[in-house]
Amino acid sequence: MIRINLSPEPQWLDLGHGVRLQLLPLTTSLMVATRSDPEVQSLDVDASNDERAAVFAGALARRAVVGWEGVGDEDGIALAVTPEGIDALLSLWPIFEAFNLQYVSRGMLLDAEKKGSAPSPTGTSVGATATARPAAPNARPAAPNARTARPD
Repeated sequence: MIRINLSPEPQWLDLGHGVRLQLLPLTTSLMVATRSDPEVQSLDVDASNDERAAVFAGALARRAVVGWEGVGDEDGIALAVTPEGIDALLSLWPIFEAFNLQYVSRGMLLDAEKKGSAPSPTGTSVGATATARPAAPNARPAAPNARTARPD
């Protein structure tokens, strides 16, 4: 079941380590704008998946973050949200990972769900559900008959 949040209001997301981000709802228009971001579009065709994920998450965060708590400079003074600040925050691995899993992946998971296929992380049948019982170890191959034999 897909749960739809019809509120257009930004929501708070706790990323751990005392950091909370106030984010716009993850909408189609936000995802499309991020895909069209010049930095995303300029990725080299040979860019790794990790590089693509980092660039996409940064572009999305620069559009979606409207506020934050728990982000300060080296003296502990709270910082205003800026594109440079967002990039610096996402350069911290635990923050990037939490943002990617809790915000970015929600949109990606819905996209994957609509495909209707079993997950295949390492092969064509990993994650698929078996639909037939295994053959007995001493089973013989079926003998061809007139209806199933291939013409020569």
